[in-house]
Amino acid sequence: MQSKVKVAILGMGFGAEFIPIYQHHPHAEMYAICQRSEASLNQIGDHFGIEVRYTNYHDLLKDPAIDAVHINSPIPDHAEQTIAALLAGKHVACTVPMATSIEDCRRIVEAQQLSGKNYMMMETAVYTREFLYVKQLRDSGHLGRFQFLRGAHQQEMAGWPGYWEGLPPMYYATHAVSPLLALAEKEAELVYCLGSGKIADKLASKYDSPFAVESALFRLRDSDLAMEVTRSLFETAREYVESFDVYADKISFEWQQMEGEEPVLFRGEDGERVTIPDYAHLLPEAIQKYTTQGVYDAEDNQHLSFKQGSGHGGSHPHLVHEFIMSIVESRKAFPDVFTSANWTSAGLCAHDSALKNGEPVRIPVFR
Repeated sequence: MQSKVKVAILGMGFGAEFIPIYQHHPHAEMYAICQRSEASLNQIGDHFGIEVRYTNYHDLLKDPAIDAVHINSPIPDHAEQTIAALLAGKHVACTVPMATSIEDCRRIVEAQQLSGKNYMMMETAVYTREFLYVKQLRDSGHLGRFQFLRGAHQQEMAGWPGYWEGLPPMYYATHAVSPLLALAEKEAELVYCLGSGKIADKLASKYDSPFAVESALFRLRDSDLAMEVTRSLFETAREYVESFDVYADKISFEWQQMEGEEPVLFRGEDGERVTIPDYAHLLPEAIQKYTTQGVYDAEDNQHLSFKQGSGHGGSHPHLVHEFIMSIVESRKAFPDVFTSANWTSAGLCAHDSALKNGEPVRIPVFR
């Protein structure tokens, strides 16, 4: 087992959530942070006691001491920053989505293959306590044979940074797509998607995408399963939700309707509310507390994603643990580069289908 993995984090908005998790992980060293604003960088560095600080990402990549980079930058920057880090010989964890074009997904796959370094898309939805609960039911055989899957991610993005304005809903579909594909252990193969409604012209003009909601049906590769995914970002009244439903022949699981309620298990036509346990016991003791608490100082100093997403279901320390241990154990991370490309491309192809009024679009094979 190698010595501690020296990690650098790029982006100190959402990225700062992960600093103490890396600091307390037994196989990680929280080595460096990077942000363009020097004043903010120094404030965070001083608070967490991190001495190595960069305002220039390319200078960071030249640092031979850094083993791995965790990217938490704006969506349009993910592809180029990921490729640069891989080709600089760094392992990469990157927040979702992998990229915003099929071509960039291919380029990231090629860079990972060329470098031999690990790539992991830090998809929170496949490490939430709800996902881990249903995965446990699947692995134990209690669910039985899967018959259908459904996912949704509805969120109001007003007030978020400008690059979000008018973003096509399915460009950021991984939170709804990934738990379905991960539980089915399959990849998306084909998609039919319809756009519905419309957003304000000033939003629609940003990406030439008029739809308020995009809803898709996917066929899964090498499977008799289909799945449905619905996504909205603007001007659609709904409490924030990242949900998934699984319908199987023995037991089915449905997400709760509103925050604070409990999900439902169905056996035949009989349903019962269930309390989802926490899965901190799967983690090293030193980072277990981060499944139930944020890492910012106070309630009024939390990142928007933590406020709206309820801390992403306790997933953050699970993501860190998987990334670090995949490096330490010299194995692929989950999701690896191929899986991440499929999950991301599923949404990109869905939007393409919506622009073509629901014509089927085949999702590329990256393996």
